[in-house]
Amino acid sequence: MIAANYSDILQRYIAALAKPRDTLRMQNYKQTFFELAMARGNLKFGEFTLKSGRVSPYFFNAGGFDDGRSLELLSDCYAQAIIDSGLEFDMLFGPAYKGIPLAAGIAIVLNASHRRNIPFAYNRKEAKDHGEGGTLVGAELNGQVLITDDVISAGTSVRESINWIQQAGANACGVAIALDRQERGKGAQSAAQEVEGEFGIPVIAIAGLGDLIEFLETRSVADIDIKAIQRYRNDYGI
Repeated sequence: MIAANYSDILQRYIAALAKPRDTLRMQNYKQTFFELAMARGNLKFGEFTLKSGRVSPYFFNAGGFDDGRSLELLSDCYAQAIIDSGLEFDMLFGPAYKGIPLAAGIAIVLNASHRRNIPFAYNRKEAKDHGEGGTLVGAELNGQVLITDDVISAGTSVRESINWIQQAGANACGVAIALDRQERGKGAQSAAQEVEGEFGIPVIAIAGLGDLIEFLETRSVADIDIKAIQRYRNDYGI
């Protein structure tokens, strides 16, 4: 679906792999995120039927950041977005399964690049009845806890995470995600807005659908129907 001009983005990604992390700090993290996601094939364009039944002109899969360097770059984008938000937090919580490497990666970048040694924890899907046992792994949940996940769809993962955090006597202070689709659910609000309204906590996204459209409009990328994405936003956006 993506033609020759896409190779320019791929080449910039390959070039980024050779740069020291401090150089990447100077770039716009939203741009870095989109270029990385497209180069890895994690952000695709075409026609994709979602669980909601809607046919989306784009699809994002965070599970494809599956090597050390791409996870490092993604974690760097998360860390930049979190720092820019100004949110105060004491630790990270990554819900199983995709949230686990995100929490670890973000903690590493926060320590290496922002001099913040932040503990993290995560849960198991199934309780362990041997060894240390239980369903929670990592640092003890306490203080203000920032949840790290890839996206918010129905909000089920966030609700489960908040339940774990509250049961431990800690407080969920926010959710950090990669891409906010910024589209309505069954009601007038997006999934992120529903979480914010229900729990009174902010949702921090590396980028949203509006950022994606702006990014594509400033690039010459063949075989991507920007107008289809704009129509989708007009039909379902918030």
